[in-house]
Amino acid sequence: MEGGEKVSKRDYYEVLGVDRNASEQEIKRAYRKLAKKYHPDMNPDDKEAEKKFKEINEAYEVLSDPQKKARYDQFGHQGVNGQGFGGFGQGAGGFGGFDDIFDDIFDMFGGGFSKGRRKSGPRKGADLKYRVNIKFEEAAFGTEKEIKINRTENCSVCNGTGAKPGTNKTTCPKCNGTGEVRYAQNTPFGQFVNVRTCDNCNGTGEIIEEPCSKCGGTGKERKERKINIKIPAGVDTGSVIPLRGEGEPGERGGPRGDLYIYINVQPHEIFEREGDDVICEVPISFVQAALGDSIEVPTLDGKVRYNIPEGTQTGTIFRLKNKGIHHLRGNGRGDQYVKVVVQVPKRLNEKQKELLKEFAKISGETLNESKKGFFDKVKDAFGG
Repeated sequence: MEGGEKVSKRDYYEVLGVDRNASEQEIKRAYRKLAKKYHPDMNPDDKEAEKKFKEINEAYEVLSDPQKKARYDQFGHQGVNGQGFGGFGQGAGGFGGFDDIFDDIFDMFGGGFSKGRRKSGPRKGADLKYRVNIKFEEAAFGTEKEIKINRTENCSVCNGTGAKPGTNKTTCPKCNGTGEVRYAQNTPFGQFVNVRTCDNCNGTGEIIEEPCSKCGGTGKERKERKINIKIPAGVDTGSVIPLRGEGEPGERGGPRGDLYIYINVQPHEIFEREGDDVICEVPISFVQAALGDSIEVPTLDGKVRYNIPEGTQTGTIFRLKNKGIHHLRGNGRGDQYVKVVVQVPKRLNEKQKELLKEFAKISGETLNESKKGFFDKVKDAFGG
């Protein structure tokens, strides 16, 4: 970009097309509508749709989370992109910039709170995020998935020590194993003490004389790991499943981070979801609508028979109890709503036409059977 200009992100409420006071359900409803419209499966090879789909997911990820939404409402994008607040991939980061400021202030006055000591202590590992695509039916009934993630593990050769097998680490001679070095400076205002992480051992307090040939002394290596996850019935696009302790390893004995599984439900060819209810349209003929019939209706459990009464109008909605989505929290299921659409025949033979005309005559209807075309009617209207 010229002059280092950055492209600003669109307002998340604008992306989803909702008001800033929109309820959780309104946000979810707007997201589901847009996600279906721009889903890659519905727009193959459409880069613009793919871009919008990612933008929609990013907006929903923030606005569907009460804490992130509150930070976004107060601070905008800066409140949720890791600037001043912790985020994915930042481990136990948080207010990193303020840590440095406070450390320097405390160090100036003799420093009971040394930056080197805090940073050389245990730190939780970074969190990881993984998106899983599942089918509509899998979301309705639950499923199990095996995923593969690349994450940092202990070196398989040195078991995480960083030292060549058969050798040991030694105490750092510069910091005597403390992991920090203190520098004192006399000034007219008193003595200033600056505490910094030891640059000889990088705060570990130990020196590796002979590094491991596999990891180069880091004690870590990247590995592909298979993880089985159980996805409960009732999840929807935007649902998050946390797997504790499955993230990146901690530093200096700290615990592992967490792995967050983000669910994306693929659209269905027949069914649509509204909360825990399922909606579908079923076509019926003019005769079935007029006389009534037993029709076959698709459900998540398979096909069922349903008796529609005579005189059914197009757009009529019938309910099938407990044929919807399993409730994510609690027992039971939603319902299925079946909307019937009466199909008017487009091609009739002469006998069918005569029968319909006879029906209209018996019903007292008058048909205009003029064969004049549109332009002939225009001529008649304007005296042409």
